[in-house]
Amino acid sequence: MALKTSMEEALRLTRSGKLAEATALLRSAFTSSGGAPSPASVIGGKLIENLPFARTKAEQPAPAEPDADARFEERSYTGPEGTMHYRLYRPGQAKAGMPLVVMLHGCTQSPEDFARGTGMNRLADERGFLVAYPRQTQAANAQKCWNWFKPGDQQRDRGEPALLAGVTRQVIAAEHVDPARVYVAGMSAGGAAAAIMAAEYPDLYAAVGIHSGLACGAARDLPSAMTAMQSGGGTRSAGKGRRFVPVITFHGDRDATVNEVNSREIVAAAAAVAPTPLTVKTENLRNPTGRSYTRETSADAHGTVLIERWTIAGSGHAWSGGDASGSYTDPAGPDASREMVRFFLERKRA
Repeated sequence: MALKTSMEEALRLTRSGKLAEATALLRSAFTSSGGAPSPASVIGGKLIENLPFARTKAEQPAPAEPDADARFEERSYTGPEGTMHYRLYRPGQAKAGMPLVVMLHGCTQSPEDFARGTGMNRLADERGFLVAYPRQTQAANAQKCWNWFKPGDQQRDRGEPALLAGVTRQVIAAEHVDPARVYVAGMSAGGAAAAIMAAEYPDLYAAVGIHSGLACGAARDLPSAMTAMQSGGGTRSAGKGRRFVPVITFHGDRDATVNEVNSREIVAAAAAVAPTPLTVKTENLRNPTGRSYTRETSADAHGTVLIERWTIAGSGHAWSGGDASGSYTDPAGPDASREMVRFFLERKRA
């Protein structure tokens, strides 16, 4: 099944003109097709994101081809909480001491789709880091959402957080990653899961990127999740016992699936546990495509930016600046992937 999935993804990459990525995917698929076990069930759920994919056919410059030695490999982690499969992207110049970005896809998505839509592998080639894409399954959630709204999947060393942390630690050890430069990011349900990972594992992640997501603790069950998606979940317990982790968020102001109020709650939760009082600055900007957006930064007394909140005018539930060949993308920008990587690589975990 994994080989079949890889073949399908390679065909789509080829049709998009991304021959080197297709070649890397097929090479790793045939190398690892000796028979990996099926992903294990974690906890079931049926959270459904009810908007169609946001796609556009806006013209974009052709991206640089990745290094021919790059590998996009299927791997798995097994621990006390079960098994989780993931894709690992290793640039051709991969070496010991590189940073790691862990990318959590949204509902109905896959690691391959998320990699295409975000273009994170191309940035990995350009900036020199590894990317891990954990895979949620329909056995764990009918829509392949991360179960961010379930108490058993919101706590350190339990459920999905334990599995995601296990994947992260496995890659750190196997690839000799710099442990001070490990980051987590996600889209929608993946963004909510990334917020949980940052809150529960501040000793593991140096920064978090949340696109169209929700704050940690925004919901405790499916009904409260649906309410939070539309009107926010509040920051009732956001600051209790939390350690600060730098955060960058992106959200479209026309998002009808996860309301933009959730971005403000993510920032409020982070500011509540910031090490010093923060000064907020807001810039109203426009990118070359004509898209307007707002960048709000929160800096400490030394002028170091610890929190960024980007609000994209006219954008819906979609990855800003993403590739139209992936789902839930808005190619008109600004480029969320590039800005997240810039934010991540500017900081290390103490």
